[in-house]
Amino acid sequence: MKAKKVIALVMCAAMVAGMSASSVMAADMPEQFKDLKANEAYDFPMMVKSFQSTYWDAAQEGMKKAADELGVTYKAQGPNSESDIADQVNMINTAIASNPAGLGLAACDTSSVLDALQECADKGIPVVTFDTGVADAPEGSVVCEVCTDNTQAGSVAAENMYNAIKDVVANAEGQVIIGEVNQDATAQNIQQRGGGFIDKMIELLQADGKTVAVKGNEFYVNAAKGADAEEADADVVIQVAVPAQTTVELCSTEAQAILSQENCIAIFGSNQTAAEGVLAANANLNVLGSDPANGDVVGVGFDAGSIIKAAVQDGTFLGAVTQSPLMMGYYAIYALTAAANGQELEDVPTDGYWYDSTNMDDEEIAPNLYD
Repeated sequence: MKAKKVIALVMCAAMVAGMSASSVMAADMPEQFKDLKANEAYDFPMMVKSFQSTYWDAAQEGMKKAADELGVTYKAQGPNSESDIADQVNMINTAIASNPAGLGLAACDTSSVLDALQECADKGIPVVTFDTGVADAPEGSVVCEVCTDNTQAGSVAAENMYNAIKDVVANAEGQVIIGEVNQDATAQNIQQRGGGFIDKMIELLQADGKTVAVKGNEFYVNAAKGADAEEADADVVIQVAVPAQTTVELCSTEAQAILSQENCIAIFGSNQTAAEGVLAANANLNVLGSDPANGDVVGVGFDAGSIIKAAVQDGTFLGAVTQSPLMMGYYAIYALTAAANGQELEDVPTDGYWYDSTNMDDEEIAPNLYD
């Protein structure tokens, strides 16, 4: 990939109000995209992970804004579920066969797209990854990543959760459990986000003198940094669950197994599907809340959508971390247009933002709380 620089992005509420993104964000547009014009009327295949989440609807809104401004077109494609990895790979291969001017890619499984990316490199088709990067992408295949800094976003969730539960942890007479539900262990963005939460939580717990073990899904257990105790001896166990398939129902089953334990004090759902699964589990158990001193299990979500927003608003969830899928879709089209023009690109990282019932209407938060 090309040289990378961190580009600070400021999000603007007027985007969602329907104003022109170029007029609203002229001052905030990354320098590499300022005054960009398409050399031709490009048409880009945009591979999303699925259409089962409103997250991807928001991403497409951003794509449409950018395409209208630049005079290019795109076609969003994706499998029925983020677990349908083979279906997405087939769609990618079909798109490559048409020799497009560029390809937008949010990979369901990063290891499954390596051959396709090599073919893109061989054919000179520039690829822009959005939402999730591909760490082992063949040299020269991915020209730009437009992704949330998922490690940072996961740590934001951990920091805000820990502020709420630290007194419970400090005063616990026995071992306590903090749960995490990740929809998968294959997509880089989920890996980084889940790992960012775990590593930051370990750091915070150990700073207050607690020993920590991580158990559950093998990938996250092996990737965890700094755990210093065996499960039987730890003050705190971080229990990580991944369902067999990416569905709210199966995430709910995993969450219920964690929440049913009497010493569970908190749980994190690391994307919209996982967070909605946690809430579905709570419908049967009714243990979540925002008052840990009264025995509530503190729940923290990720992404938005009407179900998660309602849970944050009524205190079932302490809060959640939001991304900006709209801006990722928007900048992905800009990056593809620049790449098709022959321009070299830098990556465009975006932050994760904490929201709770007190700041949901703030200008930097509200545009990213998609339904």
